[in-house]
Amino acid sequence: MPDFQLAELSAAIFQTAVLAGLAGFFAYLYRRYGKIHFFWWAIAFGLYSLAPAAIVTFILTEARGFLYWHQIIIGWTALGFLYAALVFARHGLRWRWWYLGYLAFPVGWAYIAIFVLESFALAAGPMVGFLALTTGWTGVVFWRYRKRTGSAAAGFLAVTLLLWGLHHLDYPILRARGAWSPWGYMLDTVFVLATGAGIMLLIFEELREGLGTLVALSGDLRREGLEDSRAALLARPLALRGVDGAALLYVGPDGPVFDRGVGICRDWGSTGIPATVRAVVAEAMAAGKSRLVGESAETTATPSYTGVIRLGGAGGGNRVLVISGDLAASFAALDESLLEAVGEQIGSALERSELSVRLEQRTADLERLSVRMLSEHEEQRRRLGRELHDETAQVFSALKLQLGTFRESAPVELSPRVDRLVELVDAGTRSIRSVTDDLRPAVLEDLGVVPALRALISDFREWSGLTVTFEAPAEVRGLSSEAELALFRTLQEALSNVARHAHATRIAVHLQVADRLVTLSIEDDGDGLSAGDLDRLQSGPGRSGLFGMRERIIALGGSVMLRSQSGSGVSVAAELPLERVL
Repeated sequence: MPDFQLAELSAAIFQTAVLAGLAGFFAYLYRRYGKIHFFWWAIAFGLYSLAPAAIVTFILTEARGFLYWHQIIIGWTALGFLYAALVFARHGLRWRWWYLGYLAFPVGWAYIAIFVLESFALAAGPMVGFLALTTGWTGVVFWRYRKRTGSAAAGFLAVTLLLWGLHHLDYPILRARGAWSPWGYMLDTVFVLATGAGIMLLIFEELREGLGTLVALSGDLRREGLEDSRAALLARPLALRGVDGAALLYVGPDGPVFDRGVGICRDWGSTGIPATVRAVVAEAMAAGKSRLVGESAETTATPSYTGVIRLGGAGGGNRVLVISGDLAASFAALDESLLEAVGEQIGSALERSELSVRLEQRTADLERLSVRMLSEHEEQRRRLGRELHDETAQVFSALKLQLGTFRESAPVELSPRVDRLVELVDAGTRSIRSVTDDLRPAVLEDLGVVPALRALISDFREWSGLTVTFEAPAEVRGLSSEAELALFRTLQEALSNVARHAHATRIAVHLQVADRLVTLSIEDDGDGLSAGDLDRLQSGPGRSGLFGMRERIIALGGSVMLRSQSGSGVSVAAELPLERVL
C-alpha cells in the first residue's frame, strides 16, 4: 500500500473513532434525559462516522460502490446536523413531504458524480456546494438562536459551523493537489470536535441557567407570603430564555382552571386556556409527572413550547405551573426529574405560605376578639363602678345622713353606738370609692394619662413605703382612651408585682414618646429572675400578671418586653403606637 493511502487510512480511522465517540456520548444523553435533540445529534454523528469507514473500505477494496455511499453519507450527515439544530432551536420539527427532495439530492448526484462524470471538478462542485450551503445554514440557525437568547455557546457554535461550511469549498483544491490527506481530515476532525464541544457548552449553559432560575424560585418561595409567593412563582420563570409567559392552574375534574398568569398567559382567564396547553396538562396529570413539550404554534395566541411542572406536597394538590414560550432554550436542557424535585419544593413552599397566611388570619381574628373582650370587660368595670358610685355610695350617704338625724334625737347613752355606726358607714364609703377608682380611675378620665400615672405612683408610695421616681413629659397626645387605660393597668400591675415579689427598695418609672411610639418602662432593684423563670413568664400566664399586660398591649398593636438577671432586678417595657385607629 502506498504511503499516501496509508496516511489517509490512518486519518480516516482516527476520524471514525472521534465521530463514534461523539455519537455514543449523545446517545447516552438521549437515554439519560429523553430529549429528542440528543437523539438527532447522536444520529448525525453516528451517520458521519460511516463516511470515513466507507473511505477505509474503498481504499482496501477499490470498489467504487463504497465511494458512492461515502458521498451519500456525507450529504445526509450535513442534513442531519441541520435537522438536529432545528430540532434543538424549536424543540421539535414537523416532517414535511418536500424534505424528501433534500434527501434525494445526495443519492442522485453521488451516482452521477461517481459512475457517470469523468471530470473530478464537475463531479465534486455541486456536492461541495450542497455541503457548504447546508453546513452554513446550520450555522445561521445557531446564530439566530444567539441573537434571540444571547448565548455565547450558540455564537461559538455558529462561527464553527460557518467556517466548516467554508472549509467544504476547499475540498476540490486540496484533493486535486493531493493535500487532502492528512490536512483535510485533520481540519474536519477539528471542526467535528469544536462542534461537539459547542453543543455540550450550549447544553451546560442552559442547564446552569435553568437550574439556577428554578432553585432561585424555590428560594423566593421560602421567604415570601402567599400572595408574594405566587407573584414570585410566576415572575421568576420569565427570566429563562425564550419564556414569554407563565400561569398557575388548578386541575379539576373538568380540566385545568386558570388561577393567575403573567406575560402571554395573562389573558387566559378571559380568552380561555389554549387547547395545546390543556392537552399537555392532561398528559402530565395522567402520567403523574412534569412534562416538557415542543409544538409548532398554529396561531400567534398559542405558545410553541409548553412546560408543565406539577406542584407536589399538600400545598400543591392538583396545581400545576405552566411555562410557555416560542424558544426551546428554557426547556432543552432541563431534566424532567429535576422539574419533579423543584415542583415538590414549590408545592411545599406554597403549603407553608398558605399555613402562614391562615395563621396570620387566625392571629388577627384572635387579636380582634381580644380587643372586643377587653372592651367589654372595661365596659363592665365602668358600669359596675358607675353603679357603685351612683347607687351604693348614695345609699351610704343617705344612711349617714339619717344616722346624723337619729343621733340628735337619740338618748345620750346611745351616742357612742351611733358614732360607731357612722364610722362604719364612712369606712364603707371609702371602700366603695377605692373599688370604683380601681374599676375605672376617675383621674384618668378627668385629667389624662400622665396625671393618672402620677396619682397611681403617689398612692403606691403611701401604702408600700418604697421609693418610686417618675419621669414623663407634661402630656401625651395621640393615645386612645383604651391605650391610656392599658398603660395605667400595666403600671398598676407592674407596681403590684414589685411590692409582692421583688423585695425591691427603689423603682424607676419612665414614660417617653419617640418615633410615633409611647414607651412605659418600670425598673426595680429587686431580686430579679432566673433564666428559667424568665422563659416561663415570657411564654405564658404566670403569677406576675405579665400575660395580662401583654394581652392588653398587643391587642392595641403594641408590645411588651421583659428583661432580668438574677440579683439585678426586673425591667418591664410596654410600647404602644400613637394615633392607632381601633
